[in-house]
Amino acid sequence: MPVITTIDDLKKLYARRAPRMFYDYAESGSWTEQTFRENSSDFDQLRLRQRIAVDMTGRTTASQMIGQDVAMPVALAPVGLTGMQSADGEIKAARAAEEFGVPFTLSTMSICSIEDVAENTTKPFWFQVYTLKDDDFMRRLIARAKDAGCSALVITVDLQIMGQRHKDLKNGLSAPPKLTVKSIANMMTKVRWGLGMLGTKRRFFGNIVGHAAGVTDPGSLSSWTAEAFDHSLDWKRIEELISMWDGKVILKGILDAEDAKMAAKVGADAIIVSNHGGRQLDGALSSIRMLPAILDAVGDSVEVHLDSGIRSGQDVLKALAMGAKGTYIGRAFVYGLGAMGQEGVTAALNVIHRELDLTMALVGHRDVKNLSRKDLLIPQDFEGRWQD
Repeated sequence: MPVITTIDDLKKLYARRAPRMFYDYAESGSWTEQTFRENSSDFDQLRLRQRIAVDMTGRTTASQMIGQDVAMPVALAPVGLTGMQSADGEIKAARAAEEFGVPFTLSTMSICSIEDVAENTTKPFWFQVYTLKDDDFMRRLIARAKDAGCSALVITVDLQIMGQRHKDLKNGLSAPPKLTVKSIANMMTKVRWGLGMLGTKRRFFGNIVGHAAGVTDPGSLSSWTAEAFDHSLDWKRIEELISMWDGKVILKGILDAEDAKMAAKVGADAIIVSNHGGRQLDGALSSIRMLPAILDAVGDSVEVHLDSGIRSGQDVLKALAMGAKGTYIGRAFVYGLGAMGQEGVTAALNVIHRELDLTMALVGHRDVKNLSRKDLLIPQDFEGRWQD
C-alpha cells in the first residue's frame, strides 16, 4: 500500500494505471492549455497569514452547501467518462463521497446511469445536465433524476459548443475505447484496469444509450452528440430548464460578473465560478482570479461556489477565505479513482481535508466558516489591470 500524502502522489499512480487516452482526457485543456495551467498556478500567488497563540482545539470543517450539511465545503464535480477511469467509477466515487459526507455530482455523460448510482448509494446525490436541444430527452432525463431522489440539479452553461482538446482528437477518445494498435498496446499494460472493465457490464454512456431518440449503440451516439448541444442557448432557455426541475438549482460555468447577476436574477440557488477546468475557452482568466469580481457583483443574492484548479486543501482554504461558500474537485478525485478505485477517492478526500484542517489551524481559526480575506495576502494586481 503506497503512502499517500498529496494529490500528486495519486496522480503519479493514476498515470501508471489508467489507459493513456483516459489519463489525457482528464489531464488536458483546450488549445494551448494556458487557462488549464493558470487555474492551478494562480492559487500560488495567494499567500497565507500565519497566526500564533490562538487556541486550535476543537476544530471543525463542517459547513453547508445550498443548505445541505457537508463534512467540508468540497463537492465532487461532475466528470464525464468517470466509469472509464475505473470500472463502475461513478458508483465508487459516489460511495466514497457519501461515506465522507460531501456531495457527489453525477454527469449526464457518465458511464454508470442515474439509476445505477441510486441503486448503489443510500443518500441523495446531485445531477448535472448540459443545455441540450432535445426537449423531450431533457424532460425525461430530469424526471429520472427526480425519481432517483437527486437533491440538486447542476446545469452546465458553458458548453453550448465544445472546446477543442487536441489530445482527445489524437487519441480517438471514445467509450468504450476504439480498438487500434496503439490503444490495444497501451491497454495491455494496464492489467488492473482491464480486469475491472472485464468484470462490469457498464461500458457505454448509461444516461444516453437507450434513452435518447435513435441512440441504441455507440455508433449512433456519436452522431447524436455532435448535434445535441444547444448553440442557441439563452437566459430564457436556462429559465425553462430551471422550471423543469422545481428544486435546488446550481448554474455551473459562470466566469463573468454580468452573467453572475443574471444567474441570480433567473433564480439559481448557487453559481459555480468555473471555466470548465480550462477545457473550453483557452485564454480566459482562472476561476480564482475571477472570483472576487463575481462576489462583489452578486453580494448575498446567490450562493457562490468555485471549481477549476483545486489540487489541495490549501487551495480550498484560499477559495473559502476569498469568499466562496463551497468548492469542487474534479481531477483530484479522478486521480484517486484511476489510481486506487473507491479507496483512492477516499484518499483524495482525506488529503484535502487534512490540508484544509491543518492550514486553518495555522492561520488562526477553529471553524472553517470564520475564514475571510484577512487570512490571505493578496497581490495588489491579482485580478489584473485591463484596459476598458
